[in-house]
Amino acid sequence: MSGPLTGVRVVELAGIGPAPFATMLLADLGADVVRVDRPEPGALAAADPSMDLLNRGKRSVVVDLKHPEGAEVVLALAEQAAILIEGWRPGVAERLGIGPEAALQRNPGLVYGRMTGWGQDGPLARAAGHDIGYIAVAGALHPIGRPGGPPQIPLNLVGDFGGGALYLVVGCLAALHVAKSTGRGQVVDAAIVDGAAHLTTLFSGLLAAGAWRPDRGRNLLDGGAPFYDVYATADGGHMAVGALEPQFYAELLRLLGLTEEELPAQHDVAGWPVLRTRFTEVFAGRTRDEWSKVFEGTDACVAPVLSLTEAPRHPHLVARSTFEEQFGVRQPAVAPRLSQTPGEIGGRPPIPGTDTENVLTEWGLGTHLGRWLDTGAVSQTGGAH
Repeated sequence: MSGPLTGVRVVELAGIGPAPFATMLLADLGADVVRVDRPEPGALAAADPSMDLLNRGKRSVVVDLKHPEGAEVVLALAEQAAILIEGWRPGVAERLGIGPEAALQRNPGLVYGRMTGWGQDGPLARAAGHDIGYIAVAGALHPIGRPGGPPQIPLNLVGDFGGGALYLVVGCLAALHVAKSTGRGQVVDAAIVDGAAHLTTLFSGLLAAGAWRPDRGRNLLDGGAPFYDVYATADGGHMAVGALEPQFYAELLRLLGLTEEELPAQHDVAGWPVLRTRFTEVFAGRTRDEWSKVFEGTDACVAPVLSLTEAPRHPHLVARSTFEEQFGVRQPAVAPRLSQTPGEIGGRPPIPGTDTENVLTEWGLGTHLGRWLDTGAVSQTGGAH
């Protein structure tokens, strides 16, 4: 492994969604991430673990947390780690004997990251939930959509991965910085509702200033402005327009073959319906690829809307190696990029339990390995990773 986090050991208590994405990012940046899987994966586990890209670059040990010695195995791993991350409902880790109090007693410098939707406290803390509900309550879902229509679901990018995983990583790295200088670890309570709400900070300011209307689809950045919207092309494709600044807007009009004299002023809200109608008519006159050639490399701030399969082939992303092929799978490359200590995709997602023996030996727990294997507290599966 290489990267700025080389030498940092991370224990991940297996879960789904934002916690695995967070530890994938840590692994991409060089951390030695060990995922603690259970003998019997849950119903939401990937059908083919080798294709679960959120586990790329990690290693897997299988621990039976219902076994009398299961908690001891996890605590022994935590004693050798810098960060432990779990994404279970509040109280689950404590019931299993591997909560923050037990882990920090064994390793006072440990950063214990907790990823939940509702947080560790509050009326909904122990309620079930998913991304869509968290961003709904946080106020992040309501503004996304067309006027008069329902809110539109932004995949699980805003909640699970944006408001959840990335905030968990920031919190864990901040706490790790403190632990390295003071020797004191701490608990990081990363709640998706908190992070998703935090992502809306700009709009809180705009609301307070009277510059944002609460009804969706009528503002500058929510599709209300015709010069910040998506338009259909002749072949059923779409072009994304983001010509906010006047000089970029002027370039947009020029390349569309329009003039300012024949149209309402850019920021004349009363004239926006006229602008939208005219833009819709013009964009419908050519295909997406034809418009892409018109706007490529210009300052009009217009780009083709590409699918997940098309994006890796875009010339700019090819030139930057934004996607790369690893173990036969085209996937996003490591981000962000560091000039001196770049990260890398460390390897294919492991089959659960493939690395049990190697990890326990490398992490100084080899003297217990034979007993734990014999009693079933841990298990080794598959061949060499």
